[in-house]
Amino acid sequence: MLLHNIIKGKSLILASNSPRRQQLLKGLDVDFEIWSTNHEDESYPDDLPVEQVSTYLAKHKASFFTERLSNDTILITCDTVVVCNGKVLGKPVDLADAVAILKQLSGNKHTVITGVCLSTVNKSTCFSSFTDVYFRHLTDEEIEYYIERYKPYDKAGAYGIQEWIGYVAIERIEGSYFNVMGLPVQKLHNELLNFINNNQ
Repeated sequence: MLLHNIIKGKSLILASNSPRRQQLLKGLDVDFEIWSTNHEDESYPDDLPVEQVSTYLAKHKASFFTERLSNDTILITCDTVVVCNGKVLGKPVDLADAVAILKQLSGNKHTVITGVCLSTVNKSTCFSSFTDVYFRHLTDEEIEYYIERYKPYDKAGAYGIQEWIGYVAIERIEGSYFNVMGLPVQKLHNELLNFINNNQ
């Protein structure tokens, strides 16, 4: 059965301010509402394995909306992190930080991990998607041009794959392209099907 038929009678909510995530979810041909998130706390325990950071944060975001959920509501919360050389690279705080992050990615492989949490009144489940991205070496001029032109301060790892830098710097990816944009829609589609079927 198609997802948009199974989901009829339920209220699907995407709690995200990201226009990229909103665009990607629209691609699944499902109706959904957007709940704005005003919670900027993206801290996590220091001893948390890097592979678990994004799901931890996605679940943490869901906790802010628990009281707003009704019996027919399915809430989607997400978080994306970039891991390079075993370190989590978040959103850059300023120009110098953005330059430093992109210099770490230059000529290197990094892993983009998106964690997703699906929640109802009664239960929740989390999953994550991993994509390896390979950058060619970037010159200082290219890094400075990209940051000045595209201002990637709202993006984990200081870049958006759908922007100029994705065209000129990425040699190859292994995994979901859409995951790097912030939402692994193919995996989300399957997880939603399972979640709804098991929740009826």
